[in-house]
Amino acid sequence: MTTQAQGAVDAAVAHTPHLAGEDKLDPLASRYVDVEQLPWKPTQVEGIDMKILLQDKKTGLMTALFRWQPGTRLPLHEHVEIEQSYILEGSILDDEGEVTKGNFVWRPKGNRHYAYSPNGALVLAMFLRPNVFIEEYTGQKLE
Repeated sequence: MTTQAQGAVDAAVAHTPHLAGEDKLDPLASRYVDVEQLPWKPTQVEGIDMKILLQDKKTGLMTALFRWQPGTRLPLHEHVEIEQSYILEGSILDDEGEVTKGNFVWRPKGNRHYAYSPNGALVLAMFLRPNVFIEEYTGQKLE
């Protein structure tokens, strides 16, 4: 199999849920996403909604926007792989510190923590694999 053909197979696994016309695109075509047109979907955590921008359910790769309502608390969870978060609005706190608008935090594989957003937040987050809840929602993934 050629490198380009293998790339087409690999690219076909990742997709953007609710992206109009994605099924008609060539596997190697760029995906231009009108983020405003994607729906917010609730997560299992009340007060946190998400828009999935890119997802590969086979590997767990995901890029998403997360909208935190003021006062929302994310239960204890583990980062199964590296997670990266860029804060577009608001802030998120945990026992290690606070990440604020325009700033970035990444967490290594195995990191466990609670998170809290006193005033709400809009976060662009990138996961190699989704986080797994430890206490509430035990064993469920945030996806």
